[in-house]
Amino acid sequence: MLELFDIAPCEDGYRMGFLIGQRFSGFIRSRAARDIILQEQLLPFAQTPPGRELLEALSINNKQAYPRYWDEMLGMAEGSGVPFLEIKLVNFRKELLPFVQMQGGPREAVGGEDCSDVLVVNDSLAVAAHNEDANVALVGHAYLVRVVLPNGLSFTAYTYAGELPSCAFGFNSNGLAFTLNAVPPAETEIMAGGIGRNFISRDLLEAAGLEDALIRIRSANASVGHSYNLVDVRNRKILNVETASGNRISVHEVGATPFFHANMYLHLQVQQASPMKVPNESSLSRQRRAAQLSAKSKAEILSVLGDSADEKCPIYMTGPMLHTLCTVLIDLDQQVLSIHEGNPKKGEVICVFPIVRK
Repeated sequence: MLELFDIAPCEDGYRMGFLIGQRFSGFIRSRAARDIILQEQLLPFAQTPPGRELLEALSINNKQAYPRYWDEMLGMAEGSGVPFLEIKLVNFRKELLPFVQMQGGPREAVGGEDCSDVLVVNDSLAVAAHNEDANVALVGHAYLVRVVLPNGLSFTAYTYAGELPSCAFGFNSNGLAFTLNAVPPAETEIMAGGIGRNFISRDLLEAAGLEDALIRIRSANASVGHSYNLVDVRNRKILNVETASGNRISVHEVGATPFFHANMYLHLQVQQASPMKVPNESSLSRQRRAAQLSAKSKAEILSVLGDSADEKCPIYMTGPMLHTLCTVLIDLDQQVLSIHEGNPKKGEVICVFPIVRK
């Protein structure tokens, strides 16, 4: 069962982060100790001259762009008792891992083969459904935070231990929700020291609406690309937004044809892998399999996300390295977000949140 922590308005970001770190100190400590990528790759890389230089650039640029979110990380480190260096590394892991690879680290560590979405908006159905897939180290190391900000805005976010809310999915009281898909670009597509994806998605939790969310994404100057599924429940609209470094962006409005997105670019023209890296076999397989399945109802959409017919590259993942931690269904007509535990085919809903307060 996911734990939910309610946070009343705090005087600053540090206090908010401290409360989260204090409340989930056991989760954060356990994740830091068990995270092989952190312990065996990111920490050693951070002790090398290239690693120190890159981490310093990331720190300066992200602190300057988002000082309040930076303070949330500082507070989280203090509240949890986990060294701030480790908190920084897990929050910048996607911006750092390609450079670990360039220094001779294992190529499979970069990942990018996690999370699948089915999106559709037609006359009878408006749904965004998402598998939250992650490395085995994150199994049992996630929680929900529901935060009320001093300006009255509130947000609810699925959060990985030690990370900013949320690099997974969330929504706010303005009626904006989002899910995310990693997209692995080629090494030449990465801007070293740019803005981290965790900071951009944290910022989305405070967006006034769909247009404001797009402005926040466009202006972020990201280090590496991402795929954002933006959901406007008030106006019954879903956008898939693919981004890359250099503020490149492509926006696809989801319509009546079910739109499946895994972990590869579908409409932004970006080199997706270096000549030395194998193609994203998992994403290609999931895309092909989803195209064979019907997604005309919520039950069928959940069945797509629960499919494991391809044992090597299933849509619903059960290890050994990647696991589907949960499945989320956003119903734009009912204006609710439901979280499913276990295979979503079985319909085991563990919590339901109204997105827009009546």
